[in-house]
Amino acid sequence: MHETRSLNMRDEGSYDYIIVGAGSAGCVLARRLGEDPGLRILVLEAGGNDNATIVRMPAALSIPMNTERFNWGFKTEPESCLDGRIMNLPRGKGLGGSSSINGMCYVRGNPLDYERWQALGATGWDWKNVFPYFERMECVKNGGVQRGTEGPLSVTRGPEKNPLYRAFIEAGRQAGYAVSDNMNDVQHEGFGPMEMTVRDGRRCSAAVAYLRPAIAQGNVRVVTHANVQRIVIEGRKATGVEFLRGSNLCVAHARNEVIISAGSIMSPVILKRSGIGPVAELNSCGIDLVHDLSGVGENLMDHLELYVQQECTQPVSLYRSMGLVGKGLIGARWLLRHDGLGASNHFEAGAHIRSRAGIVYPDIQFHFLPLAISYDGKSLAQGHGYQVHVGTKRSKSRGWVRLSRSDPMATPRVCFNYMSHEDDWLEMRACVRLAREIFAQPAFDPFRGRELAPGTDCVADEAIDAFIRQKVESAYHPCGTCRMGSDAQAVVSPDCRVNGIESLRVVDSSIMPQATAGDLNAPTIMLAERAADIIAGKPMLVAETAALPVDSDWETCQRSAQISLDLSRQDQSSADVFLRESNI
Repeated sequence: MHETRSLNMRDEGSYDYIIVGAGSAGCVLARRLGEDPGLRILVLEAGGNDNATIVRMPAALSIPMNTERFNWGFKTEPESCLDGRIMNLPRGKGLGGSSSINGMCYVRGNPLDYERWQALGATGWDWKNVFPYFERMECVKNGGVQRGTEGPLSVTRGPEKNPLYRAFIEAGRQAGYAVSDNMNDVQHEGFGPMEMTVRDGRRCSAAVAYLRPAIAQGNVRVVTHANVQRIVIEGRKATGVEFLRGSNLCVAHARNEVIISAGSIMSPVILKRSGIGPVAELNSCGIDLVHDLSGVGENLMDHLELYVQQECTQPVSLYRSMGLVGKGLIGARWLLRHDGLGASNHFEAGAHIRSRAGIVYPDIQFHFLPLAISYDGKSLAQGHGYQVHVGTKRSKSRGWVRLSRSDPMATPRVCFNYMSHEDDWLEMRACVRLAREIFAQPAFDPFRGRELAPGTDCVADEAIDAFIRQKVESAYHPCGTCRMGSDAQAVVSPDCRVNGIESLRVVDSSIMPQATAGDLNAPTIMLAERAADIIAGKPMLVAETAALPVDSDWETCQRSAQISLDLSRQDQSSADVFLRESNI
C-alpha cells in the first residue's frame, strides 16, 4: 500500500520539526519549539483558518460546534448500553482545533489526577512536575496564590451578575459541601465560580494564545487543508510526513522529529495508517506492518453528562434573551464593545464533588447554567429555567478507535462502550440525586418551579437508568487512545516517544493515562507545555512545594464543609491512598 503512494509527490522541503495538527497541543508546541530561532518548524492542519465571528464570540459557542467548516462531525458506532444510540462527537477542524469550538471552561483538574497519572506509569507527570506548567501557561488576574499571571493563555471569570449563580453556590454550602474561592487555586473540591479562556471579551483559543505569536516569530510555517495520510518511516525512524493538499500528494521531511498532535481520534488513526498499531487490524485493512503496537486506538475514555433542569419562577434566567431580538441585541453590543452577555460562555459557577464515601477526590462535576437548554443549543425549554450539566469524571468504561476495513482513509470507527461498567451506573444515578438535592436547598426557594428533567416521576433506579440511556450526552472530552505509560499496552513512553519508533512522538490528550476531574482543554495545553521542554531538552520545571488537599474523612464521608488535609509525600503516599480507593 505504501509503495504505490510514494510516486509523483510534491516535495515541500525539510524542517527540524513537523507537527501534525494545529489544535490545542500543536499550537503550544509550535510556539514553544519555535522560540529557538535556529529551528524551522512546519505545522500541518487538516482544516482551515479560524477567522469567524462565531468562533471569537464566547456566547456563540454552540454555533461553530455545529458548523461543518469547524467541526469534523464524527459519530460513534451504536452504543449498546445506551439502547443503540449513535452519539455526536464534535471535534475541532481548523486552527485552534477543539479549543476554537469548545465551551471555553478552564479547569486544571485535581492535583491527585496527576498523582494517578504517575501511578499508572506516566513517570514524572505527578502534581509537583505539572503544576509549574499550569502557572507558566496562565495569564490570570486576581486568580489566587498558585496561579500564573504572565502566560499566553488568558483565563478570566464571568461577571456573575445573575442571582442564580449565587444561589447555586450558596445551595452547595447549605447542602454541606465546601465552598472554594477559586477551584483552580489551592482547593479544587467544592462549589464556586468557574473560569473561562476569554481575553477582552473574545475566545482565547490555542490559536490566539500560541499559534499566532508562533507565526510572528518567522520560523514557523503553517499549512492548512493538509490531510496527513501517513508518517514516512524508514527502518524504525520517522523521517517525514505525506499529506494531501487539494489534489496534490505532498511530502515534507523532518530532520529531528515528527510530532503527532491530531487529537484522541485522529492521532491513533494516523499511527495506524503509517503501519503502527495492532497487527490484526492493520492486516485486515491491507496496511503494511511497521511496528506491532496493540494499544494504539484502545483505552478510549470520555466524560458523560446529564442535564438536570428546573423551571424558574422569576424572569431572571437567560430565556428572555433567546429570541431573535434578544440575540440580535447581544450580538450588536458584542460587535461594538466586546462585552455584555455575548462576552461570556455563561458557565460562571460550578462544583466538583465526590459521588460517595470512599472516593478520595472529586469524581463528579457540575456546570451550572441559568438557562434550560441542551449544550448544542438545539433544545430550549419553553420558559425561564436553570440547569446543571452533571457527570462523572472517572468512568471505568473503555472504548476504541479503529480504521474502516473497506477504506483506511475514510472516517474512522469510534466506539466508547459508554456505561459498560457497572460502577458507571452507580455514579451516574448519584449525579441525578445529588443534583436534585442541591436544587432543593433554601437558596433556590425564591426561584424553584417544577422539575423539567428528569421529571418528578423519575425516582426509582430503573426510571433513572432509563433516563440515563435516553438522555446522557458526551461532554466532548475524548482521551487516552495513545496512552502514556511503561507497560506493554502503552503507546508512548513518559517522554511522549512512540514505543518502538525513533524520532516520532505523540503529544495531545490521546496520551493521557486517565481523564482528569474536569474539562480537558487546560490539561491538554499543560501537557504540551511540558512536552515542549522535554523535546527541546530544557531543564524541567519542578515545584518546591505542591500541596495535595483532600477531605480527611474521605473514607467515611461523601462531603465535607472543609478540605484541609495535605497528603505530603513525606508523611503518606498519595498514590497509595487513591490506589486503595480504586483498586488499580
